[in-house]
Amino acid sequence: MKKVLVIGYVWPEPNSSAAGTHMMSLLNTFTAQGWDVEFASPAQKTEHMVNLSDFGISSTTIALNCASFDEYVAHYAPDIVMFDRFMMEEQFGWRVDKYCPTALKVLDTEDLQCLRNARHEAHKGNRAFDHSDLHSDIAKREIAAILRCDLSLIISSYEMQLLGDVFKVDSSLLHHLPFMVDLAALPEKTKSFDEREHFMTIGNFRHAPNWDAVLYLQQIWPLIRKQLPHAQLHIYGSYPPPKATALNNPKTGFLIKGWADDAYEVMQSARVCLSPIRFGAGIKGKLLEAMIMQTPSVTTSIGSEGMHNDLPWNGSVENDPQHFADAAVALYQDSVLFAQAQNAGAALLETHYDKHPLASQLVEKIQSITQQLKAHRESNFTGQMLKHHTMRSTQYMAQWIEAKNK
Repeated sequence: MKKVLVIGYVWPEPNSSAAGTHMMSLLNTFTAQGWDVEFASPAQKTEHMVNLSDFGISSTTIALNCASFDEYVAHYAPDIVMFDRFMMEEQFGWRVDKYCPTALKVLDTEDLQCLRNARHEAHKGNRAFDHSDLHSDIAKREIAAILRCDLSLIISSYEMQLLGDVFKVDSSLLHHLPFMVDLAALPEKTKSFDEREHFMTIGNFRHAPNWDAVLYLQQIWPLIRKQLPHAQLHIYGSYPPPKATALNNPKTGFLIKGWADDAYEVMQSARVCLSPIRFGAGIKGKLLEAMIMQTPSVTTSIGSEGMHNDLPWNGSVENDPQHFADAAVALYQDSVLFAQAQNAGAALLETHYDKHPLASQLVEKIQSITQQLKAHRESNFTGQMLKHHTMRSTQYMAQWIEAKNK
């Protein structure tokens, strides 16, 4: 029986973020194989974190820059170690190499942090994003982590292409894994066009692209409200800061709702989901939830990026504020357009997000690399070079901090 250690950047919150949902899908995929799974994290525990023991997953708290992890990981002796985002590989990867050298190292990128950061910087500079923006320290750190690992999970087809074309990462080190949806568990029927009302959006307020989308909606909403004077926009999300709740305005129908006890219920109660994402990376959980609950969505090209390839979107993709508003109003008023969008979403779920083939392909890839791990690593000379002691600044910094703290 394989033993899997997952080192989390944060504790999973599937009801707060798409990253939390994706992490739980991965953990459940591993346990479904009969593998022992333990989740360890140096992060503080939160009120919305899932109870992992309910899923047969053990958990423990680990410390940064502390040799206690060395004893812990050597004793647990995992066959597979998965790092949740590149920062955890930086912190703990060298320790895993030293004390569990034969463990398969997997990096779950969630989305490319360097791409999200580069787009954010371009947005703040009020200029178009260019590939030259990717030549940052964050990119160097993240790509180095990808090269040091045996396999990296990439959530977006756009990011798969970017890693190959721009960063020249060999495809043998990458595996495309979008969100996994259990199609058999989807509701047979959701609320009808006439049973739904108002617009909605949802997203963790701590995530910068989500907060920016709320600010952008302040520009877009008056354009919608002008055509639909009685409509409301319900804005949901965990951890709303005071600057967000201050935007609540019943007179204009711009309503900050905050935490949603049931994201699926508020999604299916709305007639249209709005997601004007102006920067970011990966694929967007809220837009997948919209497909699941048969709620048409209006988003931007960045919002839909890597999610539908050549298939029709379940709604509209618009980058101009007025066009965005007009598309939202059309979907809201036209039941035929609404139904067409629902059908497009169902087709996307079936072709791109079916849990069973995605999980099988992941497990097959892990087992294939495990069986030829020595040859796999020998073919990745750059990764071996990055592990060489002259490149281990993170290790030496961690050991200096540990010695300083004694």
